Amino acid sequence: QLYREARECLTLLSQRLGSQKFFFGDSPASLDAFVFSRLAPLLKAKLPNGKLQQHLKSLQNLCNYCTSILSLYFPWDGGEGRPPPHPAGSGEGEEDPHKRRNQLLSVLVGLVAMLGYAFLSGIVSIQRGGVGPAGRQPIAMEEEEEEE
Repeated sequence: QLYREARECLTLLSQRLGSQKFFFGDSPASLDAFVFSRLAPLLKAKLPNGKLQQHLKSLQNLCNYCTSILSLYFPWDGGEGRPPPHPAGSGEGEEDPHKRRNQLLSVLVGLVAMLGYAFLSGIVSIQRGGVGPAGRQPIAMEEEEEEE
């Protein structure tokens, strides 16, 4: 019964599509994306039971519909199984002209965040004035500020 209902659904989709390129005319809609997402695997996958796949292959307009969408939106998937080629002249170093700057900024932001956390949580603190450990005089922050 499930196969019968699935066959009927495919037949109704075929009738609704008719000779149009997409279900609602010349441009795709969300229904086209949904229908394609169900039909393409059914059409392309190797299935243990091919009854439903054979029925879909007998509905030529649905097969053409799937093939058209595949070639329009997935041109590299024409049986070759490889992604689209990169534009000519684009080496690895040229993929992002600001890559080095972005990396440096990321490191600086991370460093500032870690230092900020260390100060705010009390892991690191700055003591002003007085004698530091081992009898050394720490650098007074106030003196530096006054000189500026």
